[in-house]
Amino acid sequence: QVQLVESGGGLVQPGGSLRLSCAASATIFSINAMGWYRQAPGKQRELVATLTSGGSTNYADSVKGRFTISRDNVKNTLFLHMNSLKPEDTALYYCNAVIYAGDSAYDYWGQGTQVTVSS
Repeated sequence: QVQLVESGGGLVQPGGSLRLSCAASATIFSINAMGWYRQAPGKQRELVATLTSGGSTNYADSVKGRFTISRDNVKNTLFLHMNSLKPEDTALYYCNAVIYAGDSAYDYWGQGTQVTVSS
């Protein structure tokens, strides 16, 4: 079992920045991949960025060049640095962790943190 707790969301003006954090209850070294997803009202949850244990990253086209995913292995924390925020970035942001065990993959989710971009 892995518990994930997100923080750092809030209200920010267009063009502003935020840093989201996701504290994991397990050591990040035991997690195969972590990522950030978001869900806006009336829309499906979508991938924002992922980071594998090997350090590979993947970003949604809509956030490339503006968002950066990173991790602190000592603090078992995943980050999402968000710059040049746009109103369309408004959503509930979720942290995700995936652990592979044999032929199975186990998904864990946080409770989400709200990001609102508005003037």
